[in-house]
Amino acid sequence: MKKYVLAVFLGLCLCGQAKDSTASFLYDVDFTTYFDNREYNGHYSHSQTIFNFRLTPSVGVGFKDHLGGYHSVQAGVSYTQPMGGNWKEIYVDPLAYYQLHYKGFGFAMGAIPYTQRFFKLPEYLMYDSIAYYRPQIQGALIQYASEKGFVEAMLDWRGLQTPKRREMFRIAINGEFQHKCLALGGIAYLNHKANYADPTPREGVNDDIYLNPYISGNFGRLTPLDTLSIRAGYIWGYQNDRPNNDLQLQHGGLVEVILSWRFLGLRNTTYFGENQMPHYPQFGADLNQGDPFYQSTFYNRTDLILNIYKTSFVHCFFSWNMHYDTYSLQHQQYIIVHFSLDKLKKSLK
Repeated sequence: MKKYVLAVFLGLCLCGQAKDSTASFLYDVDFTTYFDNREYNGHYSHSQTIFNFRLTPSVGVGFKDHLGGYHSVQAGVSYTQPMGGNWKEIYVDPLAYYQLHYKGFGFAMGAIPYTQRFFKLPEYLMYDSIAYYRPQIQGALIQYASEKGFVEAMLDWRGLQTPKRREMFRIAINGEFQHKCLALGGIAYLNHKANYADPTPREGVNDDIYLNPYISGNFGRLTPLDTLSIRAGYIWGYQNDRPNNDLQLQHGGLVEVILSWRFLGLRNTTYFGENQMPHYPQFGADLNQGDPFYQSTFYNRTDLILNIYKTSFVHCFFSWNMHYDTYSLQHQQYIIVHFSLDKLKKSLK
């Protein structure tokens, strides 16, 4: 009963703040198709082809208050259909969130699209095959941006505790301070896997922590290229399997280079150091949400990108990726098409 009283009270407060404002109807449609062919034969990943489409329609309402803040509530669904599959293979994820923007500050709570983030999580924290099937943050997102940089914090509640499901959540805090073509930034990350609910026996708790300071620079304006970006950082990992008293600390370096010119692009990522996922063979993606290639002490990924068609609201590109993990050179090819109705509306304005 208290929850309903609180909800009504908040609603009345919002109505009172918005009494001098006109509410506007919001609508959006995102559509993504991805064909991802992985010709892996290595030690850490297996061959597979992921061919899906995802449709995400949403509707909502938005308004400005007398202080200048912009409030919105949106709801929809992400419908993911594997090609060649049937109704049993469909993934349906709810999308429903409240969002506030006020003088560079942003706050959202609910089931929030990952596209609302300023900074895409790197591969050692977010494996692309997981991102395909889990497009929403289940929790909260807090952000602040200015001309000097940005900071954001995300709470992603990955598992509702039941007798058949562990309680799991992760927290990511990242930001950058920018000066001319240089930037200093960092990522702090916690992934926590707890126990099942009663009466399932307790099996212990696992922690997965990373700290990743880095320095980056974008020197494209100094060259004939459209983009010349270099990022170099240090990764400190903390992996703790509490019930087995198995605590492991890892260190490594990560260097990323991005080049682009017209419709061509190249991205190269090199990791060198210790195994950043020592418990992956035991717990898999329940604990480590990142790319399993980061179990290798040396890993290099090179993406050769062809932008087939690119505007503000639609992007179609092909990428041929080569992965080397000290065992063998492996290949991946994918083509992705993404359309956003909201970005189309903004470009028309």
